[in-house]
Amino acid sequence: MALKMTTTHLLSRTFFPLLPFSSNNLSLPLRTRYRSPFCFSISSMSSESSPPLTHTITLPGQPVEIVAAPGLTPSDFRNAIECSLFQQWLKNMQGENGALTDGVMSLNKVLIQGVDYFGKRVGFLKFKADIIDKELGKKVPGIVFSRGPAVAILILLESEGETYAILTEQVRIPTGRIVLELPAGMLDDDKGDFMGTAVREVEEETGIQLNKKDMVDLTAFLHPSIGGKVFPSPGGCDEELSVFLYRSQVGKDTIQQLQGKKTGLHEHGELIKVHVLPYAQLWRSTADAKVLMAIALYEMAKRDGLLSEV
Repeated sequence: MALKMTTTHLLSRTFFPLLPFSSNNLSLPLRTRYRSPFCFSISSMSSESSPPLTHTITLPGQPVEIVAAPGLTPSDFRNAIECSLFQQWLKNMQGENGALTDGVMSLNKVLIQGVDYFGKRVGFLKFKADIIDKELGKKVPGIVFSRGPAVAILILLESEGETYAILTEQVRIPTGRIVLELPAGMLDDDKGDFMGTAVREVEEETGIQLNKKDMVDLTAFLHPSIGGKVFPSPGGCDEELSVFLYRSQVGKDTIQQLQGKKTGLHEHGELIKVHVLPYAQLWRSTADAKVLMAIALYEMAKRDGLLSEV
């Protein structure tokens, strides 16, 4: 026997849970985040015919079908659609400089391919967007690995006339390598507390306690049209990075205590070793793009007189 479920509502900026719709023991309430003229419709059939899970949104001027890849559960499918990663992507597509804003391109379908969780929260989302350049009549690349906003921190410690930078050593399985990089981390909620996340990540990864008032947002110096963020890999990932600077004068004993210090949240699989390098050697010491971006932002901000003395 086929089971079909449908619900429709308008998106808003805050959560407005719908009354749950259910059949037998199945209950799938919807909730959404942003004000936008989207209408939602989810349908599901029994395992006898096994059609894909589908979901429809209405963008200005056109409906867009969202489809679950084979093997994706109804719960994962719904969580993917509701999560802030996907909702923010839809918002960006229609916002300033959005791919759909000028009407040259159209979004026809989205295939949700995979969901990874951090606890109960969607941490990573993989999907494929079917986007057409209407002038050329051709598809544009639309494979998306979504992980959302993150922060990185350039820590510079001056001691006895020498400036040192703090790096962390971690095993990075996607590269298959151990990587030296800036202390960094993803935002773990939707509140957008970039500076608070930066301070917390530094403490977790290096043991150094920072005050927010001592932090400088280097990405805020970029032109306002850019949005105060950098995109490390926009061809395949939506990650937008805020880069912060922290500078301090310390004694030589502090440098010695930090060198080789082992830190990280072991219960989260973080096995981190701290490295202290002379800043003059930093740009040649690692392939981490965050380091090189931070150096460029820091040096240009200094050149243009945007930074005060420590």
